[in-house]
Amino acid sequence: MRVVAVMNYKGGVGKTTLTANLGAVAASRGLRVLLLDLDPQTNLTFSFFSIDDWHDRLKDGRTIKQWYDSEMPGRDVALADLVVTPERVNKALKNPPGQLDLISSHLGLIDIDLELAARLGGTTTLDGSKRKFLDLHSCLRRALEDSHFGTYDLVLIDCAPNFGLVTKTAIVASERILVPAKADYLSTLGLDYLAGNCANLVQQFNDFVNHKRGAGDYRPIDPTFLGVVFTMVQIYSQQVTLAQHPYIEEARLNSQVPVLESKVRNSPRHFGDAGESGVPAMLRTSSKDEVVKEFDQLADEVLGELALTGGRP
Repeated sequence: MRVVAVMNYKGGVGKTTLTANLGAVAASRGLRVLLLDLDPQTNLTFSFFSIDDWHDRLKDGRTIKQWYDSEMPGRDVALADLVVTPERVNKALKNPPGQLDLISSHLGLIDIDLELAARLGGTTTLDGSKRKFLDLHSCLRRALEDSHFGTYDLVLIDCAPNFGLVTKTAIVASERILVPAKADYLSTLGLDYLAGNCANLVQQFNDFVNHKRGAGDYRPIDPTFLGVVFTMVQIYSQQVTLAQHPYIEEARLNSQVPVLESKVRNSPRHFGDAGESGVPAMLRTSSKDEVVKEFDQLADEVLGELALTGGRP
């Protein structure tokens, strides 16, 4: 199983659209995929369930908020009990045993970071503080190591556009980090800052693990960047426009984060109605469509980097 955090500090970069379509394409190639929605905006969830369905079936007992909302995340609710299988997208899959499952987010997740931060306090000893830090930051990692999740080939975690504690639990749980970004100043400005914060988290976590190694309860982490994928790219005459090209080249040449060759073009026709049908655009459009071909190339690149094999339907 490969676990990938999809994240960027900057909102509005197509993060959720990328996650939904990449997960759906991977499932259409015969892979078993779990999408985990950690963004309080809940847009990934609403890409597969209507708001009415979410209210009726998920809101009160089957969202990730219930899992985080205890003295220690997962103590009262098993993560596996929150998994749901969206009907409409799975009916659209044509390559068994491919499947796409989801753990829903909740608008109230926005308050969880403050609650988790409060739980880190209250310990008077250094050893106690380090153990609480490791327990809290490792919670999602431990949950995904449950045998129930061993049936999945790929887990994609849609993170909130911040570096709060919920996002940090996703980084600790992940092997790779995928960074969607627009080819503009604000979206690319924070790439190295993001890389630095991830490196600091890894160092702090591993330092605490080494200090507690005698207990044998924790393992070091080493999440690496899968890369930046540029989204909402403007294409003219099959080329990136002159206005966006310098930002892509600057990131390619000078960023600490590698840049993927594939890009996702700006296409309101394909992505503007995300969520209405419950089936991501890349499964609803002809395989001969230029945008679908480009997205298939992105899926080839990402899944190849993850050493995941799957056949195109």
